[in-house]
Amino acid sequence: MDNYYEYGTYDKASNTPEHDLVMKSRKSLEITGVKHVDSFDNEEFLLETTMGFLAIRGQHLKMKNLNVEQGRVSIEGKIFDMSYLDHHEGEKAKGFFSKLFK
Repeated sequence: MDNYYEYGTYDKASNTPEHDLVMKSRKSLEITGVKHVDSFDNEEFLLETTMGFLAIRGQHLKMKNLNVEQGRVSIEGKIFDMSYLDHHEGEKAKGFFSKLFK
């Protein structure tokens, strides 16, 4: 498992992968610690990460790279917004999911 998370992004103490975001010029986004890609289209991605659900909104979004074994996703396009849907805000998350799956 140490081979999956390079550059110190693997937390050996808790035995879970860390979650990192690297955005370049609002045009490309590299994400580590991704457990599952729930849904995506050219305007929105919903990812389950090791730190909760992450919603990414933008225009002309496309998945450039997906590596499930390493938990890495690369997205390109014009990125407008990134937000986490925390468990503690159940009503907000429920509203988001109800809008997403209409």
